[in-house]
Amino acid sequence: MDQVNVIAGVLLEDAALTLEDFARACAVEQEWVVRHVQAGLLGGVHEVQVTTWRFTSPDLRRARDILAIERDFDAGDELAALVVDLTDEVRRLKSRLRALERHGH
Repeated sequence: MDQVNVIAGVLLEDAALTLEDFARACAVEQEWVVRHVQAGLLGGVHEVQVTTWRFTSPDLRRARDILAIERDFDAGDELAALVVDLTDEVRRLKSRLRALERHGH
């Protein structure tokens, strides 16, 4: 008889991670997340209380990208966030260029 493995999960677009879960998913201390949020480098968090902060999948991707730049290049917080911003912008511009090329512009 065939065995079927079932994997259950929650889309992060529909759910949000707490600070504790988010830090765990990034494999960092909560203080790292708090420092980056307070510096305006991470998250669209508007609440003052850290216990009410919630993070989504785009936040998780950005945090992991910032963390990778910090670790791989020994970059500071702000420089790593700037590199991620510029990389995202290049990706968006390339996508727009490909779309324009497909439509014959």
